[in-house]
Amino acid sequence: MAAPGDPRRPYRLAQEGRLCALREELRGAGRASCPGPAGDTLLHCAARHGHRDVLAYLVESWDMDIEAANRDYKRPLHEAASMGHRDCVRYLLGRGAAVDCLKKADWTPLMMACTRRNLEVIQDLVEHGANPLLKNKDGWNSVHVASREGDPVILQYLLTVCPDAWKTESKIGRTPLHTAAMHGCLEAVKVLLQRGQYQPDCRDSCGSTPFMDALQCGHIDVARLLLEKHQASASAQDSLGAQAIHRAALTGQNEAIRFLVCELGTDVDVRAASGHLTALHYAAKEGHVSTVQVLLALGADINCKDARNRSALHLACAGQHAACVELLLRSGLRDSRDDTGALAQQLACGTDTLQCFDHSAAS
Repeated sequence: MAAPGDPRRPYRLAQEGRLCALREELRGAGRASCPGPAGDTLLHCAARHGHRDVLAYLVESWDMDIEAANRDYKRPLHEAASMGHRDCVRYLLGRGAAVDCLKKADWTPLMMACTRRNLEVIQDLVEHGANPLLKNKDGWNSVHVASREGDPVILQYLLTVCPDAWKTESKIGRTPLHTAAMHGCLEAVKVLLQRGQYQPDCRDSCGSTPFMDALQCGHIDVARLLLEKHQASASAQDSLGAQAIHRAALTGQNEAIRFLVCELGTDVDVRAASGHLTALHYAAKEGHVSTVQVLLALGADINCKDARNRSALHLACAGQHAACVELLLRSGLRDSRDDTGALAQQLACGTDTLQCFDHSAAS
């Protein structure tokens, strides 16, 4: 604990909720307005840690400004809402705090409350006029945030007070359904499908569908639901012509690849429309050794070439993925020239990657 008179001491006392000691400290200092870390006031500190009695003392005895902003433009209401401290939220709202104040990146207290899954705080804010449709700098509103967190009760509440909020899109065209699918929030996806009227395979600005988002993050249960309840297509293409299997290979989601090939019958060698890359190319490009192994075990053609006549070995070498290069060579892939006449080995720079070719030649 900082010594009496140390400017850090009031903040520590406010943080710990030690009202009597704080009262004595501030009386001795004769002021309560010393700036704290990141521009916080003592109100920020008390609100963040849920000490309503400290808040009330600072406001009523020292007339501290409840709208004071720190360097991130957070007000005390942001702090209380983001931590789910209902008593503090209600006190600040009762004192007239602006309910839709914006912090850096344009986040409102309601958006921040939605990250904490605290329905009562969310209800208090909405009942005091908070607008669930306000958007932050990325075009997200509170329904996007709630969809990411995945609490179906909160999502149901927000869609009850704003029935059309399911329609919202971010600046890159992502809906709450995309968000919930990407984060594997199965119950939230169920709510959105029930309450919203999304078109099957609705696309963001990159052409990604909720089904693709679910599988590239490994959420097979969500993908299965979208297939069964929303007529999602496993062969839908994004703006680069990539399908779900390519996106899953890119992120190394082995079980998702098995699901697509073994349960849905996706061709393991299907090519992306742009560039004619296969899943094996994508996995090798990212150096996902286990994914390359899975694809080969599922029957992927190790000799397949893309539109520039590059094999998976070219992409693994370009990325300096030595373990992947070694696996491909050991599995029987022979180096060949692409359309520019370059061998994959010529793209290898690192010692480890070059040594793979030496080992292959020796064997």
